[in-house]
Amino acid sequence: MAVEWALPPVSSEESPVTQEERTQLLQELMPKHNAGGLKPKERLAIPPQDMPQQDPAVRRRNVNEVALGYTEEQARIEAMRCLQCRNAPCVEGCPVRINIRDFVGAIANGEFDKALEIIKQNSLLPAVCGRVCPQEVQCQEKCTVGLSLKDVGKAVSIGRLERFVADRNRSQGVVPAVAPATGKKVAIIGSGPGGIVAAADTRRAGHDVTVFEAFHKPGGVMVYGIPEFRLPKAIVRDEIETLRKMGVKIVTNFIVGRTRTIEQLMKKDGFDAVYIGVGAGLPSFMNIEGESLIGVYSANEYLTRANLMKAYDFGKGADTPIAVSKRVAVVGGGNVAMDAARTAVRLGAEKVYLIYRRTEAEMPARVEEVHHAKEEGVEFHLLQNPKRILGDAAGNVTAIECLRYELGEPDASGRRRPVAIQGSEFQMEVDTVIIAIGNLSNPLIRQTTPGLEFNKYGNIVVDDHCRTSMPGVFAGGDIVLGAATVILAMGQGRIAAAAINEYLAGKQAGAGE
Repeated sequence: MAVEWALPPVSSEESPVTQEERTQLLQELMPKHNAGGLKPKERLAIPPQDMPQQDPAVRRRNVNEVALGYTEEQARIEAMRCLQCRNAPCVEGCPVRINIRDFVGAIANGEFDKALEIIKQNSLLPAVCGRVCPQEVQCQEKCTVGLSLKDVGKAVSIGRLERFVADRNRSQGVVPAVAPATGKKVAIIGSGPGGIVAAADTRRAGHDVTVFEAFHKPGGVMVYGIPEFRLPKAIVRDEIETLRKMGVKIVTNFIVGRTRTIEQLMKKDGFDAVYIGVGAGLPSFMNIEGESLIGVYSANEYLTRANLMKAYDFGKGADTPIAVSKRVAVVGGGNVAMDAARTAVRLGAEKVYLIYRRTEAEMPARVEEVHHAKEEGVEFHLLQNPKRILGDAAGNVTAIECLRYELGEPDASGRRRPVAIQGSEFQMEVDTVIIAIGNLSNPLIRQTTPGLEFNKYGNIVVDDHCRTSMPGVFAGGDIVLGAATVILAMGQGRIAAAAINEYLAGKQAGAGE
């Protein structure tokens, strides 16, 4: 049967749908939706709603957020695409197990406050997760709509809907209730996404919670690693402020392992439990000739200078030193590589080359980030990899020499292994090289915490409840998983907080006996 409300494909580049057309579509959908009569075939015919965004030519010269957010009409139309599956397979793909079916259903009904209330039962950072989580390989990968249409890109846009309700309610500043004081003290090491969740959940249980952050601003990777154009820092500040309103103390410029050790926190400062969520902040390098030249950065350093220290605002109040580059080579194919390349564009580089040793199909970066990078003029050099970095007599980068590659047999990750083509060397003229090939765990905690078990990669070993080998010490996020995602770190923060609350309840019971 023909469905009257099927519109042309929604695309800001080809045939944009006007606000009037969306309003008309919503008006046509509402009678059947309110009567509970939208059939699966009719829901599948509703066009996916594209995200409004800044024009690429404009956003190349600002750090404002690229994605502008759904309108109310878009959100409700997108939510009506949901089949409301009884078994809700999308939830299986969510690390924090948000009740996706019900919050999406509430949006379809126009009950936006209810939708946010449902989300916040499991996630404290919906405005963050709605922006940066890889929904396409988590909840949306399992969406029945996407599976029915044989395209995960046409799944219900769960992340965008999560962002919509979070942004709509940001000004309300709801502070979670806190239980009566237990007299127990909890130290949270690291103020990234896992630390924020662990701090909130243990504070809600009535414990005295202190967050220790090594940098001068809290927020972890959300502040220093993810650029403003992907995640506005005001959103992170709001979440930190919520913690403060709950009574969580936040101490910055505090390096655990230097300022105090974990043992000192517990034995001298009286903390009953500790959660370690310090991330994986030690950058990996390629160990090739020329990596010590002036103009070679790790992506960590480059992004920290640009984001946390506002190098993008150089000359307008920020004095952070950073290379004023004309030609930049970024090595890597993940989200961090995309962030670094797109940041270099905004810092005024004339040419930005992204060098990756596999093809685009093997890139771990989100499809959306790859698309945005291409729109902004980043040039992709695939099946290539650096052999050495060249410099002048003063030690400044002048070029990068690469080898061409071809794909061989699959490796342990299932991706085809890149194989160098001997004799294929060529040079690219650049003045800046950014290495974005991953991170390792910082060894400081390991060096200063005897009795804490680590694996061969330097990650803390934990059980299913994020308990470490030391009584009262818990850990989660990248320091356990290796470089992962915001939502996975949040999931571990939640698991650890539940285990901490159980552990401290046991200590209280023991004291009472």
